[in-house]
Amino acid sequence: MRMRRLFSQTLREDPSEAVTVSHQLLMRAGFIRPLDSGIFAYLPLGRRTLRKLETLACEELSAIGGQEVMVPAVQPVDLWERTAAWKQGIVEATRFHDRAGHAVALGLGSEAPVTFLAKGTVASYRQLPQVLYHVQRRWRDNSGPHGGFLRLREGTVVESCSLDVTREALQAQYRAHYQAFFNIYHCCGLSVVSALAADHAPGETLGHRFVMLAPAGDEQIVCCEGCGYTADHRVARFEKPGLQPESARPLERVETPGVKTIDALAEFLDIPAARTAKAVFLVAALPEDKGSREQVVFAVVRGDMEVSEAKLRALLGARGLRPATDEEIRAIGSEPGYGSPLGVHDALIVVDDAIPVSPNLVAGANEVGMHVRNVNYGRDFVADLVGDIAAAQAGDVCPCCGAPLRLASGIAVGSAFELGTHYSDVLEATFVDSEGGRRPFQMGQYTLELDKVLAGIAETHHDEHGLIWPICMAPYQVHLVALGRGEEVLQVAERLYHDLQSVGIEVLFDDREESAGVKFMDADLIGLPLRLTVGGRGLKKGGVELKHRAAETSIFVSLEEVVPGVQSEIAKLRAERSRAVVKVPFVG
Repeated sequence: MRMRRLFSQTLREDPSEAVTVSHQLLMRAGFIRPLDSGIFAYLPLGRRTLRKLETLACEELSAIGGQEVMVPAVQPVDLWERTAAWKQGIVEATRFHDRAGHAVALGLGSEAPVTFLAKGTVASYRQLPQVLYHVQRRWRDNSGPHGGFLRLREGTVVESCSLDVTREALQAQYRAHYQAFFNIYHCCGLSVVSALAADHAPGETLGHRFVMLAPAGDEQIVCCEGCGYTADHRVARFEKPGLQPESARPLERVETPGVKTIDALAEFLDIPAARTAKAVFLVAALPEDKGSREQVVFAVVRGDMEVSEAKLRALLGARGLRPATDEEIRAIGSEPGYGSPLGVHDALIVVDDAIPVSPNLVAGANEVGMHVRNVNYGRDFVADLVGDIAAAQAGDVCPCCGAPLRLASGIAVGSAFELGTHYSDVLEATFVDSEGGRRPFQMGQYTLELDKVLAGIAETHHDEHGLIWPICMAPYQVHLVALGRGEEVLQVAERLYHDLQSVGIEVLFDDREESAGVKFMDADLIGLPLRLTVGGRGLKKGGVELKHRAAETSIFVSLEEVVPGVQSEIAKLRAERSRAVVKVPFVG
């Protein structure tokens, strides 16, 4: 491609709306342009890079037996309504009706469509296992997208669904995808960790999020430096320090005017936050035979902890959660800011497992300006459900080794979940097993967030001058720069442009009438792996300059050795990337 014809424009300054390094560099280098908040167009350089990433993902999934299909982006709502994922996923889906009045939606996944397809295609266990994957633009109507290119409303995903006979076969398929994903990340030069993320959605028994650690990321994970335990902060486990055992004391009402928060309460009464009970009011969509019903949930954790909605949703088996309104809180006999499980009605009371072993807590009195001392579980109130519903925080104790946990930010570049038979059960998708009976498919679902992978590469592969693309992801392999307008320079550059392309080397040819400084700045900004410079000074010595993007200096190559020399350097870069693709231990 000749740069004078390239549909692109480099920028000298960081765009004002770009808040992350990847957003800044991808826009400045002419890879992407925004159309609206969270909606980006790929320009030719960006599209070539994304296509290479798509190809790499498809090759890895094909290598483990995957077959590519195409699942429609517009899907009938009635296909999803029977699944417990519907109420969870519909928040980010865009719904509308076609001209015949059928309800359809954008922004949904592939689990239900693949299950539906398998139901009409796979009749016998002899046709299993199956791995079906597809590449698709996915719309998510996020509220208030932030993070620039790290949080898109429309992005590209590669989704794979596996169908197996047994749970053991599903687990083997899960591990194959786990390794395939790491192969992709390693080839792209990304350092990624797998964070446990079970109980993310209905039916899931094992799950992972694949996270590239980066300060700009909007995903938080919990890490243990002692044993390596890593988990999504929404579902991470931790050891909860108990309070000193003591006898239950009588209830005592205490006036607390204007005290509506735990911190204010602890300061007012001069007690640690751990000696208080925190009330959180939510409304859960609980599944029923036909749809769901809303139920006010009164969740209680100790005052030094926070409620994890993911853990709470999993404990309830809820399809979704939303904050309760003040009117809904008062309707159950409670009071916003002064909530207490004492005497409430028509609410589902759920307490964290630390509450029953925490004596004499201070809780709200369900009355403005009043709290109650010495509230004890079992004597003063009981719960409908008791379980781990507290979110892990920095400094909490690792459940595996006892070391302190830390929170880390990162970019979620993929996920994997065991779905079991949830979708095949509710959609009645079965096959005939070896004994002649009918069994539901054991399913897994695996997603690669390609835009975030691309952003992750930009976040970590750059210097003060611009991007530095790995050889497997670069839009072109060689940036050919012609310096000056001398006849000999142009003739040699033209010949090299054609000679390199004739042997399959991808070349971006800077044939513009720009100064050497502008051309070199743009070459560094775009960040192709190799730069080949043709100039009058080098030609007098019978050659050109070859420079690796990440190298400080260039090397001189004779004209006769340019093509084999470039081929050799590309082969070295590919070999280096191949050596980085290693087997990773499975953490489950």
